Amino acid sequence: MGVMHIPGHEHQKPREVSLEEIRSVLGDCRLCPLYETRTNIVFGVGNPHARVMFVGEAPGRNEDLQGEPFVGRAGENLNGILSLAGLKREDIYIANVLKCRPPGNRDPRPDEVLACSPFLREQIRSIWTDIIVTLGNPATHFVLKTEIGITKLRGRFHQMGHFVV
Repeated sequence: MGVMHIPGHEHQKPREVSLEEIRSVLGDCRLCPLYETRTNIVFGVGNPHARVMFVGEAPGRNEDLQGEPFVGRAGENLNGILSLAGLKREDIYIANVLKCRPPGNRDPRPDEVLACSPFLREQIRSIWTDIIVTLGNPATHFVLKTEIGITKLRGRFHQMGHFVV
């Protein structure tokens, strides 16, 4: 596995904005139609100083009900992976590209990703992590700023500014 530098992604200094401030700005977001069907905004959870950040695509039914990412079966799978890596949930930070559940758990639409992207971008800057693990195509496309499918990108590390994906 090699590290690939992606040109055009300059190193950006961390912002002095806390996760609480970012969540406060998000408020009761109505930037896209997903607010009409959500139960909860699923902002993110975990260690604000995490060296590893996981980015998923969108909340599912259980996440929407509980207001926390990766609970239920997805959470059990993630917990198993973390355990194998010698990590616990309190060691990492978890967020999604979308903060609201798409109906029927469909893939995020471009306008929805665009509406949520400032919040995830600020979460990434606030955490200032060393490693981002993307979970699925929408997360990979957002973080790597590419439309290349995840199956062609897997198995390699990608350098993005100060962090590795």
